[in-house]
Amino acid sequence: MDDELVIQVESLTKVYNLYDRPIDRVKEALHPFRRKYHHDFYALRDLSFSIRRGEAFGIIGRNGSGKSTLLKILSGVLTPTTGRVQVKGRVSALLELGAGFNPEFTGLENVYLQGTLMGFERAEMEARIEGIQEFADIGEFIHQPVKHYSSGMFVRLAFSCAINVDPDILIVDEALAVGDVRFQVKCNRKFSEFREMNKTIILVSHSSADVVRLCDQALWLDGGKVRKAGASKRVVEEYLAWMVHDTGVQAAPDSGGDSGSSGVGGEGLIPIPRNALITGDGGAAINAVGLFSEDNRRLSIVQGPSTVRLVVRVTAQIPLENPYFAFQIVNSKGLRVMGSNTSVLDMTMPPLALGESVTVSFTFPFPEIENGHYLVAVGVADGSAENHIRHQFVADAYDFQFVSTSRLQKQDVLLKLPQCKIDIIGDPGGGHGPF
Repeated sequence: MDDELVIQVESLTKVYNLYDRPIDRVKEALHPFRRKYHHDFYALRDLSFSIRRGEAFGIIGRNGSGKSTLLKILSGVLTPTTGRVQVKGRVSALLELGAGFNPEFTGLENVYLQGTLMGFERAEMEARIEGIQEFADIGEFIHQPVKHYSSGMFVRLAFSCAINVDPDILIVDEALAVGDVRFQVKCNRKFSEFREMNKTIILVSHSSADVVRLCDQALWLDGGKVRKAGASKRVVEEYLAWMVHDTGVQAAPDSGGDSGSSGVGGEGLIPIPRNALITGDGGAAINAVGLFSEDNRRLSIVQGPSTVRLVVRVTAQIPLENPYFAFQIVNSKGLRVMGSNTSVLDMTMPPLALGESVTVSFTFPFPEIENGHYLVAVGVADGSAENHIRHQFVADAYDFQFVSTSRLQKQDVLLKLPQCKIDIIGDPGGGHGPF
């Protein structure tokens, strides 16, 4: 095993025997000819992946996809049916709410119980108890039976125990969803400290924003199998397209679209990059995109605050009765900074016939944000914001750098899009000007 690998999983499979009736288990155990009364349920099937030291690794998937089973195997609670799992270092796991806690014991007694389960002597836990109590911050409830705790208090104590036993690998299953905002801030700060100490974090969460924000790599499980693995931003975007919009990944366009034909400043738009993530059902195609200044210069660097114009060229692959167009700007991790769409802005767009193209222009003031690299995502749908068909969404359609030219503190600026103006440039009906 590579010294930098702390977890290596090879061909992991976990099978459970399911019985239709409780008596069938007894009948199978006592049958003289070993007749089988159960059927096999594959919670995990042929998983292979590795996690490096110091990496934050996210695991996503719908309910029943095998996430919790995988975490239990990684933490040593369950054993695999077949395959091999190698774990290097001390593991501290925060699994289901209540796992490893005795509801009749007080919080303090459960802290010592957790230490014993982790292999610590009582003196070692006494040296850690102050830090555990301080992080949990549940006051005198530490001396009350945990059966009287709220779910928030319970997870605060459990998480505090998990992070204060100096683990090499921290496994967290949905803990952040239970705690309040202050607790989540403390957890995020602790995650950052762990990363600085080159410790490994494995996070299971239904919050896609948490996975993108906290994790470098991610694994998407579906039906006990690996559906996608790789950079967290990419994996989460594909997962959300499938879960929320029931659409898959489309192939990148072979040609360069119609760059140069937009008539914007004579420079034209640029085609969709070949490495862009494109999802949707294919009822429309986004051909090209451009971000322009007020004097029609295409921008690779945005200096703010300033007014910019985002231009998108779209072709209908089927008739679109109520097309609407959207964009969002995300940071390098994929977290949304701002965005809007014609439906939310109450802009009625003209229908598009099969094969017709339209160029949509969003003009808006770009606020003061943090310097860095940003990406533009654009989309086209048919319907309304509440009920629509997503025809195409391009996650990384355009990229640029933001450089501040103001001394304004970013925490004093509200990120919003006031007076966003929409234009149709050269639409099929010949209409020009704002909608």
